[in-house]
Amino acid sequence: MAEERKEEIREEEIMEEEADHLQEESEMPQDDETSVSDEAQEAEASPEEEKKGFFKKKEKKKDKKDEQIEDLTDRLKRQMAEFENFRKRTEKEKSQMYDMGAKGIIEKILPVIDNFERGLYAVPEEEMEDPFVDGMNKIYKQMMTVLEEAGVKPIEARGQEFNPDFHNAVMHIEDEDLGENMVAEELQKGYMYHDSVVRHSMVKVAN
Repeated sequence: MAEERKEEIREEEIMEEEADHLQEESEMPQDDETSVSDEAQEAEASPEEEKKGFFKKKEKKKDKKDEQIEDLTDRLKRQMAEFENFRKRTEKEKSQMYDMGAKGIIEKILPVIDNFERGLYAVPEEEMEDPFVDGMNKIYKQMMTVLEEAGVKPIEARGQEFNPDFHNAVMHIEDEDLGENMVAEELQKGYMYHDSVVRHSMVKVAN
């Protein structure tokens, strides 16, 4: 009985070993298939990765070109802005130089105008129809018209409130008929060129 029991146990062990061996063999092909499929997937994925890498290189090149274009565009815009500022500055300087030159000429002409006015003012009323006096008067009016067309105009003074921006007070008088700080008399006419004073009016001011 003991021997039969030993044989049965031995047969069971042999059967278990065979079953384990079969199980191992059945698992091995699955591993191979898995490895083969993984290799196939890797083989299939590699061309796509190569394509992706190729396009990435292209994208990088494209980005570099875009950066160069943006840089050149930015430089062009800055140069255009600098040129526009230069043009405006040049025009302003030219205008200022022109105004300075015009004011210099006007300042030299004004004494001539003053002499015309003094001479005509000194002529008696009965001699105003004299051909010589009439000719001088016409020349004076023509000069004033030319100056007015050039932007020169006299400064209003008599009867106006004293303004140091336009008037130069050289005398003060007491006058009850005039209000305080009013111009009583104009001693020398002042002139403006556009919006700037060429010569201040010389005036008497009432206290």
